[in-house]
Amino acid sequence: MNHTPVVFIHGTWLHALSWESWAERFASRGFLAFTPGWPGEAAAVGEVRKSAGAIAGIGLDVLTDHYAGIVRSFDTAPVIIGHSVGGLIAQHLIAADIGRAAVAIAPAPINDITLPDAPARLWTPEQSDAAEGLVSLSPKQFREVFANTATEEDSDRLFERYVVPAPSRLLADLGPASAARSGRAVVDVGNAGRGPLLLISGQEDLMVPDSVTRAAYKQYGDSTAVTDLKQFADRAHSLVIDSGWRFVADYVLGWLDEHGLRPDHG
Repeated sequence: MNHTPVVFIHGTWLHALSWESWAERFASRGFLAFTPGWPGEAAAVGEVRKSAGAIAGIGLDVLTDHYAGIVRSFDTAPVIIGHSVGGLIAQHLIAADIGRAAVAIAPAPINDITLPDAPARLWTPEQSDAAEGLVSLSPKQFREVFANTATEEDSDRLFERYVVPAPSRLLADLGPASAARSGRAVVDVGNAGRGPLLLISGQEDLMVPDSVTRAAYKQYGDSTAVTDLKQFADRAHSLVIDSGWRFVADYVLGWLDEHGLRPDHG
């Protein structure tokens, strides 16, 4: 009997530590939880903030290959759970038959889906410090656009514990409406032989609106592979780290169990 591994992939502006509560929750249920950071990502949030240059050049290709290598390294195929950009990567990998199942939470858009225009939209490289190739969020920006359903106190606490700068190259790869998308943003939605996929959205998400996740779900409509959608009311892009994270995590655990994806894999 082997324990089923779960690989968590974090998104832009968050550190790998952002999965700490999920990793503990999944481990308590018997899964082997892994929260690997991005290439060059320091183990501590403070270190990343001080020397973020190590992640400045990262694009979607490097990030996708990095996690593909990690997922392939296990003897037992892992479940992949990704948030934001991590959700895009999770879909790309499971569609390429890498991994046993995938959960994409508030995932960055795939294929020809674009983010709607919004004054607060942050998926643009124009805000970057050209010299450093990074885009940083202020506590106010984080509160207004990322954790917009949290209290100011909670948002500031989450910012202090988890938030780091994001590479402007990666944001460019994710494709503002006027820019070319990276090839790694392309997902084979028609692969009928892949493992189960769960898409999750927050209906108050300003970063990746619920409409974007629903558009992705619709693209899978012709595939006979398992594809499910769960929408959480009154939840923002911070739904994996804010005070309601456990509702989302427990829903995912229930979905995995429902599809026979259990902690012990014979």
